[in-house]
Amino acid sequence: MATATGPAAPTDACYMLIHPRLDVETPNLQTLKRNLERGTDDIKAEALQQVISGTLQGENHDQLLMHIIRFVMPTRNKTLKKLLLLYWEVCPKYEADGKLKQETILICNALLNDLQHPNEFIRGSTLRFLCKLREAELLEPLIGPTRECLSHRHAYVRKNAVEAVSSIYRTLPHLIPDGPELISGVLQTEADMTCRRNALTMLTQSAPALAVQWLKENAQLVSGFEELLQLAVIDLIRRTARDFASEKALFIRCIFELLNAAPSAVKYEAATTLVTLSSNPAAVKAAASCYITLATKESDNNVRIIVLERLDRLRARHEGIIDDLVMDLLRVLTAPDLDVRRKVLGIVMKLTSQRNVNDVISMLKKELAKTVSDASDYDKNTDYRLLVIQTIHSCASQFPEVAASVVELFLDSIADFGASSATDAIVFIREVAEKFPDLRQGIVSHLVASFMDFKAGKVMRGALWILGEYAETPDEIREVWTRLRKAIGELPLLAAEQRELDAASSATAEGAEKSAAEPKAASSGSHRILADGTYATESSLTARATEALSLKLDSKPPLRAVLLHSDFFTGTVLASTLTKLVLRFARAASADEEQQVNSLRAEAVLIMAGIIRIGQSSFVATPIDEDSYDRVLACIRALEYMDEDADVLTEAFIDDTQSAFARLVKGEVKRVAEEERKHSNDNAVQVDDVIEFRLLAAANKGASVSNAEDTLEHDIELATGEAEGRAAVSKLDSVVQLTGFSDAVYAEAYVNVNQYDILLDVMVVNQTNTTLRNLSIEFSTLGDLKLVEKPTTYNVAPFSFSSVKASIKVSSTETGVIFGTIVYDGPNVNDSHSIVLNDIHVDIMEYIRPARCDEAQFHAMWTEFEWENKVNMSTTKEAAENLDLRGYLQHIMRATNMACLTPANALAGDCGFLSANLYARSIFGEDALANISIEKPTEESPITGHIRIRAKTQGIALSLGDKISAAKVSLSE
Repeated sequence: MATATGPAAPTDACYMLIHPRLDVETPNLQTLKRNLERGTDDIKAEALQQVISGTLQGENHDQLLMHIIRFVMPTRNKTLKKLLLLYWEVCPKYEADGKLKQETILICNALLNDLQHPNEFIRGSTLRFLCKLREAELLEPLIGPTRECLSHRHAYVRKNAVEAVSSIYRTLPHLIPDGPELISGVLQTEADMTCRRNALTMLTQSAPALAVQWLKENAQLVSGFEELLQLAVIDLIRRTARDFASEKALFIRCIFELLNAAPSAVKYEAATTLVTLSSNPAAVKAAASCYITLATKESDNNVRIIVLERLDRLRARHEGIIDDLVMDLLRVLTAPDLDVRRKVLGIVMKLTSQRNVNDVISMLKKELAKTVSDASDYDKNTDYRLLVIQTIHSCASQFPEVAASVVELFLDSIADFGASSATDAIVFIREVAEKFPDLRQGIVSHLVASFMDFKAGKVMRGALWILGEYAETPDEIREVWTRLRKAIGELPLLAAEQRELDAASSATAEGAEKSAAEPKAASSGSHRILADGTYATESSLTARATEALSLKLDSKPPLRAVLLHSDFFTGTVLASTLTKLVLRFARAASADEEQQVNSLRAEAVLIMAGIIRIGQSSFVATPIDEDSYDRVLACIRALEYMDEDADVLTEAFIDDTQSAFARLVKGEVKRVAEEERKHSNDNAVQVDDVIEFRLLAAANKGASVSNAEDTLEHDIELATGEAEGRAAVSKLDSVVQLTGFSDAVYAEAYVNVNQYDILLDVMVVNQTNTTLRNLSIEFSTLGDLKLVEKPTTYNVAPFSFSSVKASIKVSSTETGVIFGTIVYDGPNVNDSHSIVLNDIHVDIMEYIRPARCDEAQFHAMWTEFEWENKVNMSTTKEAAENLDLRGYLQHIMRATNMACLTPANALAGDCGFLSANLYARSIFGEDALANISIEKPTEESPITGHIRIRAKTQGIALSLGDKISAAKVSLSE
């Protein structure tokens, strides 16, 4: 609510907001008068607080003004004097005809006495109050004492006097026309740094020429100023750099000195200002070095991320200039926060070039070694290790000359990695093996040597695929086969397990006979809850048996242990790898090695049959699934008929799989190249573009496009949302009609969504021939929306209009609803009316942004997120006639603002089925995942299928489902 001392207007400044206490009953006027007249100082203070709160809430307390002047104003109590200043701010000072009330003369006299009070606190508080006065009749008698306070002995009074003079000069310059000269004199003679800061700020805003002249005279002393004054100097330079271009050398010299200042805020502001003054490489490097120093030394992670964001923007504007600082930036990795490290590595990847890639890789190798050796915090080390591996992966993909050393590092360390880190490493090794044929032999040898150390099923599957694809010579195939046989263990699988079980049962029986002969000890155990909810007692014998079974599985060969853990997906990959190895060996072997081919063939069939029999036995907790069973059986049949269909099987198992992966790798390279080309095109400058000369541009046109990003005006625009103003789209597109044309009050709202805030600008039109009194709009919200402040009340003249503004805070990505009513009083006393407004729906698409993540991250989030929304899809035959599956996917992506993670080459080709993964991220950091599975068997068939949406919160999952349903309906129509 506006509490400026003039007539209330929507543009008045807001000085005070007090939330009313609902648990305290508001006293009536008689009680307030009695408390103000006869109460003690404490009672008067409480009554005055109630008057201030009631006035802010719109209550009429005009009758109390004289009581406050008579009984409260003469007090010497400092608390009451402070409350009086607050009351003078909010109390109505104007009559109905717009003239000042007569009582304000008494207020002016009290203020005059307080300005001459011997207590410096009372003087300073009164001077602070003068900054909020806008009435020339009240301020004019106070100018003399205010000027005298500029030379007061106490710095508290002097600094508030400077603020008062500055405020009076800005709003009513005719009352103190020599204000700048007066403050300039204070700036020359003042010793207190806070007073000097206030004086310099006033001159910067009102008389920049005097401020620049002072800076020229004191340029050598800037480095010795205190933090507040140094910040004021930087603000002066930012505001006056364009108007005083001849002093640019002075400004840059001062800024360079402030880069070495001790306070972090001064360093940050100086670096930001320096790049607006000059695009010289030396200046850009100095600013970047300052940012890196701040990110290294600051302990607050939020500050680090802000500084790194600014550094990233600087890098984008000055490509290639700060690449030499990449090693300094890597020092920020000492920060323990994972988000800071992720941001650093992201910038490092953009700064890496042919010149420094070896140094970057060397540093990242050291960081990777630290994560392996340091076991202090396992969870954080695991996440950071995965992040470092992904960065090394991306770096080696961009710069092939370091791929060999990176592959060697991963192969030597992959056994020490966790499951997720090792999976990413094996994916990178697979990609390098496809891109660089010269490295395949070394990769196969390393994987064979390390295979027995692998524990995770994902890592084994990746290694098996690489061995099956790139072990080509007979010697390599023999070496791989020997290691796989060792990793599988004794054959046949089921018979060997049965023998081991029988042996264990015999040993258990002998142990039971011995224990029966010995005296029975008291049994000890603990109670457990079974799956059906019943209780059972777990004895130490049972616990030892379970532990022994777990240890027995862990002591088995790795592939055998994985199969006994019911991981039959790895079993299918093993069957496919064995089939490839047999086919390759048969193709490469000579006629003398026919017997060896048959031996490998028989052994492969025996292993595959063992996988199926193990999956159907009681040795596994979960039986083999149908897909895995069919896949293993297909491999067995392939080896059965390999003599008759050798060419077809070779093409299917060897040629097609390798070519499919090659297309996948090429597609990813092509996608990255297209993104880089798009980025280059966006930042490219055409030969016929207009060249802007800032010195020749008009002063009111602001900064050029290249320098606009770091100007003060640009920061203000970002804060208010005006920077994203729609040039091609009119604001009328965001206007929502709230009432009908035939209602007594017509209302429409312009909805301006600015990231975390929604600003409602409601135009209210009185369509009657009577004045509408106390008109107000009462808003309510549904969802994660919160009304920041209640709109004020207005009196609207006949056939006139008024503008009502309301601000709503958004806290999460969820479709919200804003509803409300217009309440107003008619010409009669008890004539009250209300009009229900149309609902305003806040579109979730305002907060959703397309994003990308890798396959591992997608699957990890898909497993973690618990909220799922399944939307069935179907179109009419008419809508599907001119729309294929890929066109339907594009329609869903446009409707949900999500990015497709499935590569384009995987979606290519003629097929009646399509499945793709979609991903988006909100501005609040919430992830949204979707999987679309649709089919169109024939050209005349409708498109059917479903979309599964997963998110961490229920709101975003339901909201995206509603958007997809609406898109489905719009397509059908």
